[in-house]
Amino acid sequence: MPRVVVHVMPKPEILDPQGKAVAGALPRLGFEGISDVRQGKRFELEVDGEVTEDVLANLREAAATLLSNPVIEDVVAIDVEAVPGEGS
Repeated sequence: MPRVVVHVMPKPEILDPQGKAVAGALPRLGFEGISDVRQGKRFELEVDGEVTEDVLANLREAAATLLSNPVIEDVVAIDVEAVPGEGS
């Protein structure tokens, strides 16, 4: 059973207070050289059967209308992964 992973990020012009908090904490914890952090969302959808172009089109529509808020977020990637431990 394949897994489709949808990555959603705030639009660049939207304030990301969680990302700013992480960016501020990193140097205090000894992690240097990181200039910016943006925090997003990851959705894992397990799909029955094969992931065809039609299935991906439906998932893109779901991502754009349900999994993200198109006013403040962008769907930045939709990846198909094999579920670990299943088949080869």
